[in-house]
Amino acid sequence: MSRQRIGPVLSAHQHRSTTVAVGIVVLLLAAAWTTHHAVVALSTDAQTRSRLTVVWISLFLVFLLQTFMYHLERVPRPSERARRHLDALHVSILVPVYNEDPGYLRLGLESFLRQTRMPNSVHIVDDGSTSGDYTEVRSWWEQAAARAGVATTWQVVANGGKRHAQAHAVRVSPQADIYLTCDSDSCFAPNAVEEILIPFARPRVMSVAGIVIATNNRANWLVRVTDLWFVVCQLVDRSGQSAVGAVMVNSGPIAAYRAGIIRDNLGSYLNETFMGRAVMFSDDSLLTLYAQERGLTVQQPRAICFTAMPENWGHFSRMYLRWMRGSTIRSVWRMRYLSPTRPAYWLHAMRWLQMLLTQMVTVWLLVMEPLVFHELPPSSMLVIPFLIGYAQGLRYLSIIRSDERIRQRAVTWLAMPLAIVLAWTLLRFLRWYGIFTCAKTGWGTRQAGAEVSLSPATAEAL
Repeated sequence: MSRQRIGPVLSAHQHRSTTVAVGIVVLLLAAAWTTHHAVVALSTDAQTRSRLTVVWISLFLVFLLQTFMYHLERVPRPSERARRHLDALHVSILVPVYNEDPGYLRLGLESFLRQTRMPNSVHIVDDGSTSGDYTEVRSWWEQAAARAGVATTWQVVANGGKRHAQAHAVRVSPQADIYLTCDSDSCFAPNAVEEILIPFARPRVMSVAGIVIATNNRANWLVRVTDLWFVVCQLVDRSGQSAVGAVMVNSGPIAAYRAGIIRDNLGSYLNETFMGRAVMFSDDSLLTLYAQERGLTVQQPRAICFTAMPENWGHFSRMYLRWMRGSTIRSVWRMRYLSPTRPAYWLHAMRWLQMLLTQMVTVWLLVMEPLVFHELPPSSMLVIPFLIGYAQGLRYLSIIRSDERIRQRAVTWLAMPLAIVLAWTLLRFLRWYGIFTCAKTGWGTRQAGAEVSLSPATAEAL
């Protein structure tokens, strides 16, 4: 298949040497602050020393385990025979569209046609959009795909939600070996398809998650902090899960599945209910759960996708609340359907235990110690989350973007305290609110138009 460059290429890659430096810095910071807290604890009375020591050792061990696990993530290079096998796979990209900004939609479709490993087919489903019919984009796309030798379909269906749109695309692509799911604002880096296929050289791998970064990261500080927080979560939490083949949730903007995972579970995927109500969100985590039941779920940090992040608090909070409600529902399904012999089962249990213990420790230090024992926690204890955040946040700098200088990313990294405060205040509230209101399984808002548009400034920067 021939390839063509249509416009400016938006690309990114992971710089591995930075990751090694991160590991050294993280361990040095952990060791230094462990020593410091030992000195602090010894300067207090015996009871307080005991309480602080248990708290600090627990947090340190969790942090050390997490650090160790995410540095174990590796993607082996396939042999020539494996590469020939991967090249022979039919890769179909599923693109559900609903009231998307035409600029972002075209940007994403263009990215499919400049891949180092071209997809075999792309299937677009307009899920009853009310903001436009995409006539110009569709006309351009069908001609460009034909010239590139990429088979394509473009369906317009009655609105049924993302899952039903994906199902329409699956039904017209029975020849697919790999389904690559994305959002309508996804823009793949030029090697994304080639890289996300590599883990499938291992027969036990059932799904592969890519890395998602913000297209509009310079729109405002909310987007910057969201990009920082989201990238670090992927390169810390999810990298650790990937090291043992137990990624919990693939990101919607870019994920790949063996075709049987989706085809064989299409009925339950379309008809999921919780407490008697149809579930309208958390699509990607359900597909990941299907993959976990059959084999390994991993991450490919070299497969990178750009996506539009929320640019205002209302949009962001609705998105995060859906994530938290979906995460709660998915936790119930994992405990019910995952075998205890699978690492994903125990990682999931550990995450809940860690969340509950962290919440208890926070309440103990900030409420119980002052009110019951009349002891304020050492001020250095409050500094630790920020130092750990800065250490882990260095992983953010390991992603090199074509549209941003490293010093600009360093400025975003310096905003880590904002991300930590956000995570421990507003996001913590939304998490617990989402847990207690998980029975609200509807989408939560009726999107009348594109919530994020490709601004002239962003388009020019690309």
